[in-house]
Parts: sequence; structure tokens; C-alpha cells
Amino acid sequence: MAGLLSTAPRAQLRDLLAGSRPLVVPGAYDALSARLVEQAGFDAVYMTGFGTTAGLLGRPDVGLLTGTEMADNARRLVEAVDVPVIADGDTGYGNAINVLRTVRTYEQAGVAAIQLEDQVTPKKCGHLSGKRIVPLPEMLGKIRAAADVRRDPDFLIIARTDAVAVEGVDIAIERARAFRDAGADLLFVEAPTSEADIERIAGELAGVAPLVFNWAEGGTTPPLTLDRMAELGFALVLYPIGTLLAATAGMRALLETLRRDGTPRAALPGLPAFDEFTSLVGLPEVRELEQRYR
Repeated sequence: MAGLLSTAPRAQLRDLLAGSRPLVVPGAYDALSARLVEQAGFDAVYMTGFGTTAGLLGRPDVGLLTGTEMADNARRLVEAVDVPVIADGDTGYGNAINVLRTVRTYEQAGVAAIQLEDQVTPKKCGHLSGKRIVPLPEMLGKIRAAADVRRDPDFLIIARTDAVAVEGVDIAIERARAFRDAGADLLFVEAPTSEADIERIAGELAGVAPLVFNWAEGGTTPPLTLDRMAELGFALVLYPIGTLLAATAGMRALLETLRRDGTPRAALPGLPAFDEFTSLVGLPEVRELEQRYR
């Protein structure tokens, strides 16, 4: 069945990141959206913290979820798919000692890579205002702790800095370099606001470690083309909340039809048929297993 825990997806992710083109990874906020990402033909899934918060709480991404809640969601995504899952680990949910537990929990959940950021707890979405960052030595301690505690060398650590919005691009680049020295596998400079800043970040860091580009739908970062991101040397491109926004739009449309007409009939032609939906969530596989173990 999909998602049996294995180190294979982690090795697979390393191979994908070494490709000549950026690895394109859509966001998923629950097991169903993760299955849809895989079925659409993508090679990896990104568990978005923004989407997880919205999906579980119906609230904004302002540090409301605990590490346990995030890890539980990550485990469900891993169990739903066979491709690698990259999971948002926010700030690690405390200091370096907390990071030890967070990384171990995510690794046990079967995640292929964890993303850790240098914001003060409670954090905020990287494209919201009012962010604050921890002192650099504190973040370096978290990254060292993450690197030390992982048991599988193929489990990747993505270190993100939110310093661009707080202290500027120079400090963000300086921090990213230090993150690499502390043991980070990929570097993620969040929310640059101009193409010139993106070019500078890529120019100074592309040779240091594989780089992450967050193509946040509607966010503050310019929406570059995939070819341009490839030219700049980005290894991983995240599209974190498109699935969440699309699901929201679809549910709104259905509910408006239901409220207007009293039935959803007029909206049904645009929806998956019942049998189609049960197939995409794996009913034929369940039926096969029922026959096997009768």
C-alpha cells in the first residue's frame, strides 16, 4: 500500500535534487491533497504549514499549531503517498533541545526532509509582516542539533532564514552561509521582494548548497518562470498553497450553488463522479486486499 515507511524516498529525493532542472513540488495540507499531487505526476510533496494550519484549525499561520500536531499531519501524508514528503517544521517548536525531539519525530514519521526557520516563536507565515528572527548563534545551535540527531544520513535538513524582511538581504545571505557551515543540506532565503534580490541571493549562494525557491501564490516574492529559476540555479521550487486556494474556491462555488438552489445539482457536472472519487482514494486497492485476506 502507499506510504509504507522506508528510507527509499529519502534517497530518491537526494537524486531528484541533483537533477539538471529544479524539482517542482506542490504543497499539500492533508492526505487527500497529497494523493492528488502524486496522482498528478509530481515526484515529491511539500507539507505546507500555512495549509496545515488552515486545514486543521481554519486559522492563519501564526504559530498556533504544536509540533505534535504538525508531525501527526506529516505522518498521514507519508502514509498516503509513495513519493518523498518534504515537511515544514516551523521553528522546531522551541530551542535546540526541542529541535532534537522534533527532528526525531519527523524522521520517525517517514518524512524525507524537514524545513526549519530562524523566526522567534511563535512564528508567522513568511509572507506576513511583523516577523522577528532569533540571534544567529541560537539558530546555528538548532541546525547542529538537527544534523546530530538524525539517524538516516539521507534525511535532509532545509534551513530557512526570514532575515530579508527583518534585517535585509546582506544579513540573510550571511545567515544562509552560516547555516550551511552548521550542517544544513539546503538553503532557503524566504520572501525576497525583487528579482534583483533573487538574482543576488542565487549568485552568492548557488555554489554553497542547493537552494530553495518559495513560489508562494500571492506572496511578496516576484513570480519567476521555471526557466528563470533554473537559470539562477535553484534546486527546489515550492508551490505551497495553490492546492489549498483551489480547494477553497471549489468549496465556495459548490456552497453558493447549494444555498441559491437548495440542491448541489447544478454544480455536479464540474465535480468528480462518486465512483471516480472512490477510485482516486484507493477503493479498488481495498477491494483487492479484502479478497486476498478473506
